[in-house]
Amino acid sequence: MSAAGAEESDRLRRLERVYAATTRRELDESYAQWACDYDRDVMAMGYMSPTVVAGMAARHVPPDCRVLDAGCGSGLLGFMLKALGYQNITGIDMNEAMLAIAAKRGAYAICRSMILGEHLDFPDASFGAAVAAGVFTEGHAPPHSFDDMIRVVAKNGCMVLGLRADGDVGERYRAACDEREGKLWRLLETSEAFQAFPLSPAEAHVSNVVRVYQRL
Repeated sequence: MSAAGAEESDRLRRLERVYAATTRRELDESYAQWACDYDRDVMAMGYMSPTVVAGMAARHVPPDCRVLDAGCGSGLLGFMLKALGYQNITGIDMNEAMLAIAAKRGAYAICRSMILGEHLDFPDASFGAAVAAGVFTEGHAPPHSFDDMIRVVAKNGCMVLGLRADGDVGERYRAACDEREGKLWRLLETSEAFQAFPLSPAEAHVSNVVRVYQRL
């Protein structure tokens, strides 16, 4: 196997270890082991979700808005938002190793350890908007995570959410979104579905979509 082939194999092994996690502890441990290589790995695979989320956020969220980056990971999305002029971003993530990398990027006003799917330690209507990329996918934040995200966003604020689009996993997230339509939020815009990792033939089946909601 060539050096490039070996590197791709290692990247896929680290990615699949995350997808294969069956408990929160396994997921946390997998990200802790991946943290130092995460940015290099996903960028080599052409990871698209943070870019599309950032672009759609720029169309709906004012730059002076207080923004929650839910499941910020290593901070790629926050880094992009800062480049677009956003200065007041709070990042939360369950994994301390990833969160430490995010904090070093200098894009976040605050970084805190929290778990999507559990109660978020913020008062109601704390944020003008929320964004998320890469967390509404297999084995990660459950569909009921939407409810507490909605709670912490102010009325009329926007939520820009990258969602897994393919297979049964994508269907569960879309169904959960649709259940809340007209009750807790309303849909403003949906992107076209796109390959999450367009530079990785082995992950060509994974697709994402970005939806923009307004809090009712």
